[in-house]
Amino acid sequence: MELLYANDQHPDTLFSIKILAWARREDGDTVAVVPWLKELVSATDLADPLNGRWEGYRLPDSDYLFRDAPPHKVQELDAAVEFFGRPGGDGPIQEIPDTIGTHAVFTEDQFETLSLTEVVSWRLYADGTAKAMVADEEAVTQTPILPGDDCLCMAQDEPDFRYFFQHGIANRLKDRDPEALAAIAMLSTRS
Repeated sequence: MELLYANDQHPDTLFSIKILAWARREDGDTVAVVPWLKELVSATDLADPLNGRWEGYRLPDSDYLFRDAPPHKVQELDAAVEFFGRPGGDGPIQEIPDTIGTHAVFTEDQFETLSLTEVVSWRLYADGTAKAMVADEEAVTQTPILPGDDCLCMAQDEPDFRYFFQHGIANRLKDRDPEALAAIAMLSTRS
């Protein structure tokens, strides 16, 4: 499933991004979560520099559009809460594999050069925060690198971390696509 969003620069266009996971909020609502700019956000909290906003969800390769979480996702989360109970404590409670091709963007020279690193997983904490886990290449001792591996570190805690992009944009950046580079240039003035 994908999340649909719009922005003021393209008022007649809906954009889509892949959903990483579904989450249960404290108020009981079930919402999709996606990597967005510098963090993992819920669909309804999505915002971007061009006044981007969530518009709904869609099932790819179909005309099925919807605004509420699908009943089977709500039931999955209901069953998980019933089985595991409500999380407590300070430590991580779950590690979610990144199956949507998220990349973390790092730069140490104000976007003159970029390093794009695949996100392996997302470490979820009891307070609802999530940290992207990327491989520290100097600490890799075996492959494949899997969620929970000792070589993983938190992308957002690295001083050179800037943004998250899904694989489509990351690949365009790797190919030096002018539109993607222009978007990075616009974002670089905001960081």
